[in-house]
Amino acid sequence: MTLRITPPGSQTYTEILKSTMLMGGASLVNVALSIIRNKAMAVLLGPEGIGLMGLYSSIVDIAQSIAGLGVGGSGVRQVAEAAGTGDSARIAQSATVLRRISVVLALLGAVLLAALAYPVSSFTFGDFQHVGGIVLLSLAVFFRLVSAGQSALIQGLRGIADLARINVLAGLIGTAVSIPLVYLFGVQAIAPSLVVIAAASILPTWWYSRRIFPHPSPMPARQFSREVSALLRLGFVFMASGLLTFGAAYAIRLIVLKEGGVMAAGLYQAAWGLGGLYAGFILQAMGTDFYPRLTATIDNSAECNRLVNEQAEISMLLAGPGLLGTLTLAPLMMSLFYSAEFHGAVELLRWICLGMMLRIIAWPMGFIVVAKRTQAIFFWTEVAAAVVHVGLAWLFVSLFGTRGAGMAFFGLYVWHSILIYVIVRRLTGFRWSAANRRHALLFLPASGLVFLMFSILPLWPATAIGFVAVVLCGLYSLRMLIDLLPPESVPAIIRGWITKSA
Repeated sequence: MTLRITPPGSQTYTEILKSTMLMGGASLVNVALSIIRNKAMAVLLGPEGIGLMGLYSSIVDIAQSIAGLGVGGSGVRQVAEAAGTGDSARIAQSATVLRRISVVLALLGAVLLAALAYPVSSFTFGDFQHVGGIVLLSLAVFFRLVSAGQSALIQGLRGIADLARINVLAGLIGTAVSIPLVYLFGVQAIAPSLVVIAAASILPTWWYSRRIFPHPSPMPARQFSREVSALLRLGFVFMASGLLTFGAAYAIRLIVLKEGGVMAAGLYQAAWGLGGLYAGFILQAMGTDFYPRLTATIDNSAECNRLVNEQAEISMLLAGPGLLGTLTLAPLMMSLFYSAEFHGAVELLRWICLGMMLRIIAWPMGFIVVAKRTQAIFFWTEVAAAVVHVGLAWLFVSLFGTRGAGMAFFGLYVWHSILIYVIVRRLTGFRWSAANRRHALLFLPASGLVFLMFSILPLWPATAIGFVAVVLCGLYSLRMLIDLLPPESVPAIIRGWITKSA
């Protein structure tokens, strides 16, 4: 029986790896910047300051999700569809509409958050001490929404290299300005630093999007209205999805805050940031390049299923060893990225890593639901996910403390992975390839074993077992990835070494 639904060396695998490595290279730079930024923030602010930063970030996320009306997501699809026709006039019109509506929504979003600063501060913190910070965060909402519109244009045209450069430039600028701000002004600089980080992406996204279409495309008001209407109809579903996702994240932070205080909120924020750090570049690459490619073939179920299996295979092989490494080295990573004050988040981080392993597997399937334009199914699966996540967090945090938030994330993806597989089986007849079943049967039990060892053994024996698992799974992934690529793309010395070790 063949292990794959396409032959090894398929051009698609090379394309997936290329886009993943482009975004991954940018993410590696941003990881290095994150180490610097997180370390500085942890030393300067402590867990309480990191907790406040996480709550502020959640407020911005929710405001952006509501005010953006899902235009970022629907804009990618609309531009990708226009690009698929090869009609440059249609692409230019889509770009013009996307840019203009993004600026309008950004202004409305900033005004909305500033106007609601008092009730938002009261609901989140139980007082009005943070009103000034929330008003300032309205600028972050404006910058994020303008940047999101420009990024959607670049992503819809699959400008992966440009997006990678934008991420690096934004990371560099944000880090260079935010750390001195916090150093000079302490906790008072948290809101301004978030504004600076949001503003850092405006110039590079503007520069690269202007290179694509430097001049707006003229169009009658009626046509502009039709284009905006189409954008917002699909965008509403993306907005609802984003609102549910960010709303659930906000609710969980509030649950942790009420149960354990600002210190617990800081530990949760630190664990969440580290848990998603390595998997983040895989998921980012998936959304950046895979979604437009899948959209172009969504009417062909066989081709769609092939693309999902290929994306899932590459994602598992790249993410599996890294997540195992995070599980094993959780205490060291907490010290490296934050400080010894954050070691209380180690077990929480390990639970989040287990959930991230399942998330990597489930995400490619979820894109079928989005690309198929099955808005009702997409909406209700997002509603169910938010309810399950918040419900489990409320239950587990009350029973187990802060680590219960990590248990809730793992429980969410146990449930969601099964649900989304059942849904896409009905939509496209999707089945996992034999290769993906084999990979999952390696990485999932290995993750569970390493997690279990840290629960029942002393630190050093458990770390030794984890290290062995990381090495073995890493060699397996390397061998599988090399087999997927055309022979001429792999250096002879590496292929020879792998062949000898087999």
